This record gives sequence, structure tokens and C-alpha cells, in this order.
Amino acid sequence: MSRIGKKPIEIPAGVTVTVDQSNVTVKGPKGELTRSFNPDITISVEENVLTVARPSDAKEHRALHGTTRAVISNMVEGVSKGFEKSLELIGVGYRAQKQGAKLVLNVGYSHPVEIEPETGLEIEVPSNTKIIVRGTNKERVGALAANIRDVRPPEPYKGKGIRYEGEYVRRKEGKTGK
Repeated sequence: MSRIGKKPIEIPAGVTVTVDQSNVTVKGPKGELTRSFNPDITISVEENVLTVARPSDAKEHRALHGTTRAVISNMVEGVSKGFEKSLELIGVGYRAQKQGAKLVLNVGYSHPVEIEPETGLEIEVPSNTKIIVRGTNKERVGALAANIRDVRPPEPYKGKGIRYEGEYVRRKEGKTGK
């Protein structure tokens, strides 16, 4: 039995969860998220507790049980608290700035790289070497942060590039001289 799937989800004050067959809508102070799930999985809301149940121990149902519960839990957390990912730029002359809603990166290419966030996501640049991505959908926040990191991933020799805050970059030794 899935240990994660069995855990009930506590619904905080100010958050409403609506279950319509296999569609789940979560509304909260930070926004609204809607997602459809496999119709085999049973989602029920009683008072301030949401539970997820599976019909059988078939491999597909076992896989969906914990995943469905985790996604709904992330939706509830997203509309109540929100999610954020921090990135840092390391390298001489590497800098980030915000122009309107767009993020403009100068990371050693012959041109500045512009990234425009999707609706519902917000990019903040507190200093020119730090970027913070915020939003209610955990999946989209992580995807945007990964796209920003892919512009110039950290390289192993000098450690230059865009990395997640606290990410460890394994360093390699350079060529040895004669």
C-alpha cells in the first residue's frame, strides 16, 4: 500500500477544493489551479480533509495513487503559500536584469538572452547575480527555473554559469603543465 497515497491532505483556511468526477479545482488567496486526474482514482473531500483512494492493487492504480495525492497536495500548497526557486549567476560579467516582465541575461554570449515568463509566473531580480522564480504551480515554476539554468549551465572547470541556489557543482582538475 502506498504510504504517501494513504496520507490525508489537510485543507488550510481560505482554500476551497471542488471535486467534479475526475477534475479537481483548488482556489486560494494566491490563485486558482485546475487539473484532471485518472477517473479510476477516487478523490473525496470531507470537512477540511481530502483523501485519495484506489480501486485495486493493479500496478497502474498503485502508481497513480501516490502521484495523484502528491499533485493535489502541491496544488493546495501552491494556492495557499506559493512556490519559489532561486538561481544564482556565477562568472565575471554575468548579470541578469528585468525589463518589464521579461528577464534579460548577459551570460557571455554575443547577444543578451531574453526569457518571458508564462502567465501565473513571476520573475524577480533582487541583485544582478540572483534570480527568483515564483508561482502557484510547482511544475511550471520548476520548468521555468530549469529553462533559465539551461541558458548557461554551470561548467565543471571554473564553476561559471547559472545554478540553483545551494547547488553543488563537482569541479574537475584542468590540464597539467609540463
